[in-house]
Amino acid sequence: MVLWWIGNVILLVVILPVVIYLLNRVLAALERIRAASDDILAGGVALAGELDGVPEALAVTDTTIEAVKVGAVRYAGSVAKLLG
Repeated sequence: MVLWWIGNVILLVVILPVVIYLLNRVLAALERIRAASDDILAGGVALAGELDGVPEALAVTDTTIEAVKVGAVRYAGSVAKLLG
């Protein structure tokens, strides 16, 4: 019976504070992770707002590529005639 009480005292005095300390560290890390994920989410939302003009920019790029392609074909034809 006395050993039972000694075991309970050891549990309360030694083991329980260690468990509480480790749990506190885990919860602190969890809070840091939560804050970082909130920052990432806010950055992603801000980035999504910056991408609104991408379709128009791609349309301009496609037009420019087409113009360059036409010019390059004309140039290559002229060079072929000169070297020909």
